[in-house]
Amino acid sequence: MGEWNRFAIESKIETLAQICRTNYHIAPELYSKYDVKRGLRDINGKGVVAGLTNISQIIPGVEINGETQLGDGQLLFRGYHIEDLVNGFISEKRFGYEETVYLLLFGQLPNKTQLDEFSTLLRSCRTLPPSFTRDVIMKSPSDDMMNTLAKSVLALYSYDHNPNDTAIPNVLRQCIQLIAQFPSIAVYGYQAFRYYKNDQSLFLHQPDPTLSPAESILSLLRADQKYTQLEAKLLDLALVLHAEHGGGNNSTFTVHVVSSSGTDTYSTMAAALGSLKGPKHGGANIKVVQMFDDIKTHVHDWRDEEEVAGYLRALLHKEAFDRSGLIYGMGHAVYSHSDPRATILRSFVEQLADEKRCHEEYALYATVERLAPEVIAQERRIYKGVCANVDFYSGLVYRMLDLPNELFTPIFAISRIAGWSAHRLEELLGASKIIRPAYRAVQEWQTYKPIAER
Repeated sequence: MGEWNRFAIESKIETLAQICRTNYHIAPELYSKYDVKRGLRDINGKGVVAGLTNISQIIPGVEINGETQLGDGQLLFRGYHIEDLVNGFISEKRFGYEETVYLLLFGQLPNKTQLDEFSTLLRSCRTLPPSFTRDVIMKSPSDDMMNTLAKSVLALYSYDHNPNDTAIPNVLRQCIQLIAQFPSIAVYGYQAFRYYKNDQSLFLHQPDPTLSPAESILSLLRADQKYTQLEAKLLDLALVLHAEHGGGNNSTFTVHVVSSSGTDTYSTMAAALGSLKGPKHGGANIKVVQMFDDIKTHVHDWRDEEEVAGYLRALLHKEAFDRSGLIYGMGHAVYSHSDPRATILRSFVEQLADEKRCHEEYALYATVERLAPEVIAQERRIYKGVCANVDFYSGLVYRMLDLPNELFTPIFAISRIAGWSAHRLEELLGASKIIRPAYRAVQEWQTYKPIAER
């Protein structure tokens, strides 16, 4: 039997894929028959409780007589309302991400001495191993920075003197190092991509240990290493808001599942990165920006609310943008009335829009945010609230910060690894059983036939 060429291989695989499409199908009504929660969600879209956590809490509305009613969404980190945490460091004119990491990892707010010492520790861990940038990041660069992050995280296993030890001090060391190193890996990966794939200039700055994480990202990314304090303040705020969001989101649940097997930290974080990369999870803000680019092309008068509303209806009817029937950035699996992260971010976005002279673009976002719930309610007959989620405005922030689209999801990962680390520690300290949910088999039994009779 001779070798097949590429065309023959692809043709045969497509034929085999059709067999898969036939034999992998499960009738949707079987989920109701056996009361199986698809996506681990009940009929109302609420997540099935799969564990307990001390790290964060998401409250979609207000509790009245034991039932959740529509209301402003709430998010708490270690029992503290996210608004209080943000107002605290903003009012004191300081950055908040390192304090947020400390709170998530250790369960309490640091005093000034503790925060200063922890910030010094984090910044001391930014330096990558010798030759790592050359030997790992610069070789075989990817056009997807999430793949670069995952590859690099797995490679760091080989540079660790004690990679498999799951004792808490060792895992904490690994987590702190990864939190510190993620910005350099992501930005260096992007620089390699733009040099090797786009024929642009290559520049690799050394991390400055005097800078906050947000300042460091902007400094590493820009050729002149310059940025304004408002730019750094908004990026720092975005890092805080994305740092954690409950144990049930896809990537954090992945951390719990993989950690429960007893595997190493690097394998765990690589799995979480694979989850976050998915467009249904971490890639949503890119879709928002691309959708608005399409709006700006096809809506002639951004101030004409009828024209904007008409475009939104076209989106829902799969007649515009990617024909998905979705208005990206609107709606959330948990929040219905408001996403507190979006509310906080929105309050600062206008300041950045003023600095960047993006008033008209910001006004268009505000118009879509106001009109979209009305249009969705009319077209879809959805009577539970629909609100803008954090991705709605984060993409605009990143665009105004001149961050390339390739780094939108990695910025999410740079932030969320704080929450992932806390949940890994929680799983290792508080659980002893491997996570193994059950699947009900619905395939009918078959009678085996010899190959000559098939």
